[in-house]
Amino acid sequence: MGRNFGYIRVSSTSQKLDRQIDALKPYVDDPDNIYQDKASGKDMEREGFKYLCRAVNKGDTLYIKSIDRLGRNKQLIKEYLEFFRTKGVRVKIIDLPTTMQDYPEGQEWVLEMINNIIIEVYTSIAQQERETILQRQSEGIASAKAKGKHLGRPSLELPKEWNKLYKQWKQGEIKAVEFMDKVEMKKATFYKKVKEYEQSID
Repeated sequence: MGRNFGYIRVSSTSQKLDRQIDALKPYVDDPDNIYQDKASGKDMEREGFKYLCRAVNKGDTLYIKSIDRLGRNKQLIKEYLEFFRTKGVRVKIIDLPTTMQDYPEGQEWVLEMINNIIIEVYTSIAQQERETILQRQSEGIASAKAKGKHLGRPSLELPKEWNKLYKQWKQGEIKAVEFMDKVEMKKATFYKKVKEYEQSID
């Protein structure tokens, strides 16, 4: 019999995970099977999520509070769902009741078809919301700059080549060790700067 797992995520360290934990408690008995991240949902580079992907096996069930906890990008969310599907892991999304239903043997395709339609709609909404937020932020920043104001976090002190090297690293063109070497940072400092940088562009 498969095990039940949970995944929770917030975008920044200042946000609380309590509400998502409470939502998962009725379904996931073992707290050690609830994986969490306080990180952006833009990509798969999240420690808790990577551990989760290694922990689950065929026959397991993964519970999440809402579809956007997997990520904010529609294409990435669909890739993650496909990853779990091919691994034989059932994903149940608490905020999407049809995904929580069980089905008679031999009729799995009916619920899968319905779920695919619903997930398509919700991932589109999640991405649209994200794009709207970014657009509003961009417009607000442009307006503030026009008035001579400075908004947001203080500028990060990063090496000149950081943006270029970060993109190369994310695209798999260079390894983290090479990145650290080029920016002359120790591992702890490097990952701290990566986290700060990703939060600043989230």
